Amino acid sequence: MQYPWHLYLMGTMYIVAGIIHFIKPKMYMRIMPRYLPAHKALVLLSGLAEIFLGFSLFFPVTKDLAIYGIILMLLVFLLVHFYMLSSKKAGAGIPKWALILRIPLQFFLIYWAWFYLQF
Repeated sequence: MQYPWHLYLMGTMYIVAGIIHFIKPKMYMRIMPRYLPAHKALVLLSGLAEIFLGFSLFFPVTKDLAIYGIILMLLVFLLVHFYMLSSKKAGAGIPKWALILRIPLQFFLIYWAWFYLQF
């Protein structure tokens, strides 16, 4: 079965996002909620998960499992998005309107992933 081009776009997006976790881990560590332990390890682990799940979208045998993994990952990442709204320092200098906009964007990404379960 031929997948739509935008499934490959989504997979590539997660792969690139995951690679950035390794290139600029400090950027992600700045936005980690204080109550979570081992910030650097969590940043690298989440980057590895994004890369793995992104590649897994490309293969019929792993696609659906990857979709469920992406949805779960995006739900967990909501913790970071809400934490960033908790204070100016937690927001890492990002304008409040952009931080608020990230919440519905996260739900759009979840829907986008869910959409591919039909293929």
